[in-house]
Amino acid sequence: MTRSTFRFPETGPHAIRPWAVRKGHADEHFLSDYRYHGPREDPELAEVFVYTDRMSYDPGETVEFHGSTTADRWSIQIYRDGWKPEMAHEAFDLPGTFAPTSGTAYMDGCDWPVVHSWAIPASQRPGFYRIVSTCLRKDGQRFVQHHFVVVRPTADTRQGKILFMLATGTWTAYNDWGGANHYFGTWGPNGNEGSPHLSLHRPWTRGMLWLPKGAARIAQNRMPEMNDLPGYPSKEWGYSHGWGQYYAAAGWAQFDRHFAVWAEREGYGFDIITQTDLQFRPEILDDYSCLVTVGHDEYWSYDMRKTVEAFVERGGGFSRFGGNFLWQIRLENEGARQVCWKFKAPTMDPVRDDPSLKHLLTASWESGGVNWPGASTVGVNGCHGMYGSWGGFAPRGSRGFTVYRPEHWVFEGTDLRYADVFGAEAGIFGYEVDGLNYTFERGLPYAVSDPGVPDGIEILAMSPAVLFEYEHEGPGYRYYVRDSDLNGLAELAPEDFDTARRNYQYGSGMVVSMKRGKGEVLTAGSCEWIMGLTRRDPFTETITRNALDRFGGL
Repeated sequence: MTRSTFRFPETGPHAIRPWAVRKGHADEHFLSDYRYHGPREDPELAEVFVYTDRMSYDPGETVEFHGSTTADRWSIQIYRDGWKPEMAHEAFDLPGTFAPTSGTAYMDGCDWPVVHSWAIPASQRPGFYRIVSTCLRKDGQRFVQHHFVVVRPTADTRQGKILFMLATGTWTAYNDWGGANHYFGTWGPNGNEGSPHLSLHRPWTRGMLWLPKGAARIAQNRMPEMNDLPGYPSKEWGYSHGWGQYYAAAGWAQFDRHFAVWAEREGYGFDIITQTDLQFRPEILDDYSCLVTVGHDEYWSYDMRKTVEAFVERGGGFSRFGGNFLWQIRLENEGARQVCWKFKAPTMDPVRDDPSLKHLLTASWESGGVNWPGASTVGVNGCHGMYGSWGGFAPRGSRGFTVYRPEHWVFEGTDLRYADVFGAEAGIFGYEVDGLNYTFERGLPYAVSDPGVPDGIEILAMSPAVLFEYEHEGPGYRYYVRDSDLNGLAELAPEDFDTARRNYQYGSGMVVSMKRGKGEVLTAGSCEWIMGLTRRDPFTETITRNALDRFGGL
């Protein structure tokens, strides 16, 4: 956490379940013991959870907290998170109210009563507000739960020309609270599948909004020695400490917060919105010259992409410091439900046979059913990138980007030259990255003219990645993803399976630049780019500043 006189409400020990003993088995592994987060509903082990009707609010509106607790009394504290956190609202010793949670809360919502409210002052500073709910157990241990809301800017509170969009579509996709996310859970005929429908009216999985310093990342922080077992540090750390199964894959704590803290520390004025705002309030972009996204940026809707492309066309700058632009989603119920059928989309998505709606098929952007590669919006594609620096995915790769066009404006002031590698010490390359089909000519990479790839994309820096775990036989090896994602995406592709599998298996992560209309896009296609900011890599910081200064009007 940042150095400040501010005392974070999370400080101190958090409750754990009393000591128990159970039989263990030699074949147990995180892959055989998937755990979603949900309530105990046991008064002997008191807990508290809250959620809100929306993710973002205007000053002057009232936030209603729907909640359930098995404690007699509970408390709530709300603070603006960032480089210099500020307490905004506190209420202690509130009466406890219990409400049961249905087995389908993950897709239908919790439907709990309103237990508290916060009237946002008209002058409230815009930003990300972390909500900390706590209660005490009978033995004195403290249970802690996190939620959030974003306070949107107004004409009077706006902080600059930079608008930072949180990747909340991806957060939602990985949130398993109540029984499922888009990857695993209790949905389906056998109760063991990820759900295509996810409600926003539920709490967030532990670890997506707050993490202690030192929480493991998916990308490994050391280079494996020869013949080491494949490493999955976040799975191992999360399993040991009781965090969500996918805590490290998405969320404010692991990704977006790193940029917010760095940008505030550097003196940038920026405001924050969610992806839901981008869809339902696209006019908010009219007051800004620079849109920023970071981290794990995987799930977008059709309308979100159209809004961003129109923004760039009319002269906006889009700085994307993130990776994995892969899936189309639909938002329903005014944004309260997210839909993504993923690999099941061609056979199960209800829009698949409707001529007027089939372009909204919730499959990969490069699939035959959607056929709108992400390069149109962000300059790179998800299926031509993917994994690096963890497990069996190039675990000994460079972890940085190799420079090919150092004369580009984005490298100004870095002293980087052709063939230099930057960001490796900070580990900015991984865990998911985006790239393009490319060719080399006289030592320079060029984007191949594939369908959906705009002309004029400049590949500025890159590094190789893979879409399958390159498996080596060894004693005790237990691989995680293997080639399941490669096969699934190849089945969705417009080409035949064997051709698509060969096209996708070897990819890359790229830093690219492209003009679009009167505007410009700069993409550093890697989830871990933000670690170059937190770990103070001077090259990553300077490149980020160059983009923000150019697009933000400084």
